[in-house]
Amino acid sequence: MLKGISPILSPELLKILCEMGHGDEIVIGDGNFPAASNAKRLIRCDGLGVPEILDAILQVFPLDTYVESPVALMATGEGEETPKIWKTYGEIVNRHNGETVISQIERFAFYERARSAYAVIASSETAIYANVILKKGVVKL
Repeated sequence: MLKGISPILSPELLKILCEMGHGDEIVIGDGNFPAASNAKRLIRCDGLGVPEILDAILQVFPLDTYVESPVALMATGEGEETPKIWKTYGEIVNRHNGETVISQIERFAFYERARSAYAVIASSETAIYANVILKKGVVKL
C-alpha cells in the first residue's frame, strides 16, 4: 500500500494511469459492459462500483482541459429515463475537477470509442448505462 493513495487503485491500475499520456482515454465499464471484447488493456475491479473507481481515479488523474468534454457517458436508448447514477458521477467529477461538461455518446459509438481507448476497467456496477470514458489531461505541478 502507499500513503495517500486509495487502495482501490491497484498496482496494475496505477501503472496504466501513469503510462497514459495527454489525450489518452480510459473506460470504466459497468457490470454489463463487454469489457474483455472491447479492451486493448483490461483491468478488473471486481466487487467495486463505478462511483468508487471514478472517485479514486480522479484523486490522481487530471482531466483534459483542452477539450469541451473530458468525460463521456453511454447515452440511454430513446425514451429511457436518465440513470440516477449520472447525478453521482457529476458530483464526483465536479468535486475533483470543478464545473465540467459531461457529454453523452450513442451506445454503438461508445463501444467504438472504447475499442480505441488506452484501457478498459471492468467493474461490478449493477446500474445500467453506467459506463464512463475519461480523457487524460496534463499534470501541472
